Amino acid sequence: MFGAGTASVAAFLAACSSDGTAGPAASTTSSPTTLPSTTLPASTIPTSTAPGSTLPTDPTVPWWLQGNYAPVLKEVEAADLVVRGALPPELTGLYAKNGSNPPKADSPHWFFGDGMVHGLRLDAGKASWYRNRYVGTQPHLAGVGFGEGAPGGEGNQSNVSTIWHGGRLLTSGEVGFPYELSTTDISTKGVFDFDGKLKTSFTAHPKIDPRTGKMHAFGYGFADPLLSYYIIEPDGTMSHNEPVSIPTSTMIHDFQITDTDAVFWDLPVVFDLDMAIVWINDPANNPLPYTWRPEAGARIGVMPLAGGADKIQWFDIDPCYVFHSVNAFRKGDEVIVDVCRLDSMFSKDGEGIGGGSDPSLVRWTANTATGKATQEVLNAENSGDLPSRDPRRVGIEHRFGYLTGTRPNPDTVELGDIIKHDFTNGSRDVWNPGPTRHATEPLFIPGDPGDSADDAGWLLSFVHDDAVNETVLAVLDATAVSKGPVAEVVMPQRVPYGFHGTWAADA
Repeated sequence: MFGAGTASVAAFLAACSSDGTAGPAASTTSSPTTLPSTTLPASTIPTSTAPGSTLPTDPTVPWWLQGNYAPVLKEVEAADLVVRGALPPELTGLYAKNGSNPPKADSPHWFFGDGMVHGLRLDAGKASWYRNRYVGTQPHLAGVGFGEGAPGGEGNQSNVSTIWHGGRLLTSGEVGFPYELSTTDISTKGVFDFDGKLKTSFTAHPKIDPRTGKMHAFGYGFADPLLSYYIIEPDGTMSHNEPVSIPTSTMIHDFQITDTDAVFWDLPVVFDLDMAIVWINDPANNPLPYTWRPEAGARIGVMPLAGGADKIQWFDIDPCYVFHSVNAFRKGDEVIVDVCRLDSMFSKDGEGIGGGSDPSLVRWTANTATGKATQEVLNAENSGDLPSRDPRRVGIEHRFGYLTGTRPNPDTVELGDIIKHDFTNGSRDVWNPGPTRHATEPLFIPGDPGDSADDAGWLLSFVHDDAVNETVLAVLDATAVSKGPVAEVVMPQRVPYGFHGTWAADA
């Protein structure tokens, strides 16, 4: 019935529920370069670039392969980077950001390029070095792209996020195992499966409980177990791994925790076996084997943080899709979750790129006593995505969240502002970097350890300027976002927009 594709589908499903296998290795090279050390007065930091212009869009090239979405093809090193303004001296550590970077500039989807991490070392007011390195995954070392083998285990691009926990710097691609990197030069140490305790996939968005130091995570799959829940101790040891029953395989990109709960959302972006068959035989033809099926329903699941999937409580909500969430917390019987919501995703009728439509910043409230959930739209105009929050507030009530704004553009996903949203009154403090400059995910780093306010810290964001093809790491005071950066570190090469980063502070 399926012809030549049948065996491949079986292999695909088997590999996605197993450890995966290793492939042949290949070497990588680097092209060193350096920049002189310079510190400029804060007044030289541009807040906009004039005259305004944007790079033209080539309709014959996918949007994720042009402009600053396009991959960089060299691994470079630079020391003593140019700093405009003054870096906060308490920022001492490594900023590392991951993204999709196809080495042949031919990825069939934005999500499917090889992982590349851009690392920037800050030392008490100086920018000591920058390096970018491909994550040394099994597919990358074998020289094969996504779709040339069944995903799972070590066979994944590890291209979505970086994670700092238990003294380890990890990368995750969501489908398969994480990889561990060195913090001294961001080279790849190897695949990381928590001493064999990880059997399925590992999310790109784990949550670290600031009260216990434990990391809570999950993985979703194409075959049983369709969803698994993990707890990792502060030393990096996995202490809990249990399946969570869901009716069908859905794409679950993120989740949340409160101080007592793990919170999942099971939304109707559904794995499609027929599309997977097409994808296996010709990845470029239909690269994403997921489809929008609102008839599958949508729901929020609340279960004990310590585990116990048999105790999970589900709450029906209107069909939608959520890639990212800001935070969650519990108030009595209510579990409250703030999310970046889309009306649909991967829909043939969707208005936006990828079939997404009508983004909004939304608050879900699930009442564990009544069994009902409600939704409140907090902002539907430049609502923002790629959020972060004070890591000291994970799982407890927050006042502020930090998001990346977008600009209307039918031909690409055009990033723009950095947004500070006040969840107590709905007000916003926004930095517009200028018409040709584009901010990315604003990562919050706590400042004075004696100040517990969840805007007492700094925001780190790579900002790219189309007009001069320059990327900087912008550092903003989170108490005064609209004033713009207090410092910018000039990168020695263009840094593509990428996905998610982390901060590995010195002990």
